Amino acid sequence: MTASSELLRYHVHPTPTGVDWSRAACLSQFSFPWESTSPPQTEFRALWDDAYFYFRFDCEDADLVLPDGPTLKERVLGSDRVEIFFTPELTLNPYYALEMNPRGEALAYSARYYRQYDWEWSCPGLDLTACLQSGGYRVEGKLPMHWLRESGVLKREANEFYAGVYRAEFSHRADGSVHAGWMPWVNPGTEKPDFHVPSSFGLFTLCS
Repeated sequence: MTASSELLRYHVHPTPTGVDWSRAACLSQFSFPWESTSPPQTEFRALWDDAYFYFRFDCEDADLVLPDGPTLKERVLGSDRVEIFFTPELTLNPYYALEMNPRGEALAYSARYYRQYDWEWSCPGLDLTACLQSGGYRVEGKLPMHWLRESGVLKREANEFYAGVYRAEFSHRADGSVHAGWMPWVNPGTEKPDFHVPSSFGLFTLCS
């Protein structure tokens, strides 16, 4: 297990007088660890105040894959999307996942290592919006700070927690099939694409 001191860190700055994204640090170190393709621009930002944890993804994407489907799960898992995972401990027992597409649909679930999913779980208080933009899309949302605490993700008196941020970058092949590319912030070092492992997480620090 990776020691906390060795994990990549992202600093979440406070936004005391309303959401001001100019205060947020831009995380753009997303990569394609499992293929040699140059990754499209992907930016993640987060802020916090006493009530909420705010997050935003800005994604360059010239070839959006947004299939229709009979269920939310099928639509989200078949789409270009961004993802955030949270966990109280790097054992991942449990962890919580939000997978969000450019339509503003969110597939929320909890799980236990390894890939033991609870699809009935929903994220209390999640507020999400998304929009298509010229050459890409944006996904923006907020979570109640009290949920981070009550779930054990943010420990009592702590100012940091384990999180992973990711992008599923889908594209159309010439034959009409879809290529799935996987872009983590933290390269988990796995042989095959896999975000559902402790080594894909970093630390989010709530700055004062």
